[in-house]
Amino acid sequence: MTDNFAMPERNDEGFLENQDEWTPRIAEAIAAESDINLSSNHWEIIRFLRLFYQDYEVSPPSNRLFVKAVKERFGEEKGNSIYLMQLFPGTPAKTACRIAGLPRPTNCL
Repeated sequence: MTDNFAMPERNDEGFLENQDEWTPRIAEAIAAESDINLSSNHWEIIRFLRLFYQDYEVSPPSNRLFVKAVKERFGEEKGNSIYLMQLFPGTPAKTACRIAGLPRPTNCL
């Protein structure tokens, strides 16, 4: 990001304190901190996570359940650990939720 904007308050792990302050621009800035350039594949998962949160009022609680939920929605091609780790390195559920402006998944390390 070349221009200045105010990043909302975040906790010590980089999750937004108030998810209502999330915007796509904030997502891009958070992703850039992890050297992730958001593509349409990233946005597909981010939108899915935000809808999941809207429906269930919780982030997917673990990587296993994150992968399962993505698989149920998008099929085997996208609902697997390798695909999601390529998009969101490290712990995919945790990384994707941070970028999506959602709370930290409860069972992610």
